[in-house]
Amino acid sequence: MPSFASSLTLDTSAAPGPCVGVLLAAGHGRRYAAIAPGQDKLLALLDDGTPVAVACARALRQATARTIAVLRADQTALRALLESAGCDIVLVSAEANGMGDSLATAARHLMREAQSPNLTESACLIALADMPWLRADTCLRVAAATSQHRIVAPTWQGRRGHPVAFARALWPELAALSGDVGARSVLMRHPVHELAVDDPGVLADVDAPRDLNSKS
Repeated sequence: MPSFASSLTLDTSAAPGPCVGVLLAAGHGRRYAAIAPGQDKLLALLDDGTPVAVACARALRQATARTIAVLRADQTALRALLESAGCDIVLVSAEANGMGDSLATAARHLMREAQSPNLTESACLIALADMPWLRADTCLRVAAATSQHRIVAPTWQGRRGHPVAFARALWPELAALSGDVGARSVLMRHPVHELAVDDPGVLADVDAPRDLNSKS
């Protein structure tokens, strides 16, 4: 949706401010559902009884000024849990088809909010809701690095993971995304600062029920 992105003006000259968290939770989890029919992996419980998406949301909440969660309208149970965890909810359109659409929805929401002088966030920290072992201190380090770099991604043992932070100047590019390719095109156009962390949780996600008991 390039035309929409270009229709908004965004002041990117502000001094560095807090980071806003973005939890992408609108996916259908089809691989998980194929193995466990009728089950939503984001609602699945970890060993300590915490739902997968809530665990990730808590890490983001501890590291950011606030966190928005991107959901589908039919995810009512997950919405209630994430609202209880302190997230603001942003809904994707019924026509949304993939991570690119979710990212664009979040970016457009942030750009509209950025018109208010009371909101001074200088970057967004984007996490995937099926990565429950992400640590809050990792989120904090990635967010802090946006004071020097426009895109920051954590790495563990040389492999790039999540969450990824994008400076406010790049939100219009995120707002123009669509489909299921995520932010790949934005990452290809700009330098990415890779931040080495001692956190395997930046790579570990839940694709199948067996993953619920694994942290690596």
